[in-house]
Amino acid sequence: MSFSLTDVDADDPIWTKRGAVYVPSGRGPTVWGANDVYTVKITGEQTKGRLGFIEATVPAGGGPDPHAHTREDESFYLIDGELEFVDGDHVFTAVAGDFIYVPEGIRHGFKNRGNHAAKLLFMYTPAGLEQLMLDNSTPARPGETPPPIDDEMTARAVQVIRQSETIWLSQP
Repeated sequence: MSFSLTDVDADDPIWTKRGAVYVPSGRGPTVWGANDVYTVKITGEQTKGRLGFIEATVPAGGGPDPHAHTREDESFYLIDGELEFVDGDHVFTAVAGDFIYVPEGIRHGFKNRGNHAAKLLFMYTPAGLEQLMLDNSTPARPGETPPPIDDEMTARAVQVIRQSETIWLSQP
């Protein structure tokens, strides 16, 4: 059975109202998160605070240190490569096709221990951290290398941590 717009009631707004957000491949604001590249696909402003969605490229050696969010759950879907994940006091390797859900208050982080970049999607629920990233990170442009981590970048990271109530926790 195929679907046709002629099969719907043209006066019923459930069938005719538009409101989808379409972000084509390669589009969305892109920033450096340390040496990682984060492209924000949708923000809380666009989803009434429900979801922040990010596409990430994590080079060899990249990834955030272990931390815990006090308000947001975070979910990850690995598209390509391998990442070493921290889950509380447990470490495991995630590969392409794996999904990880981290509830608020759980220590987590990941590192790319491989030789090639890894690609993943991650989501914040509720939204908010994606906008803090955009507001406090250096824009990334194709063909450029990440800026060196300096005092200004460190100060902005501390600002994001304080605003988000994220708790950064050292490795065991």
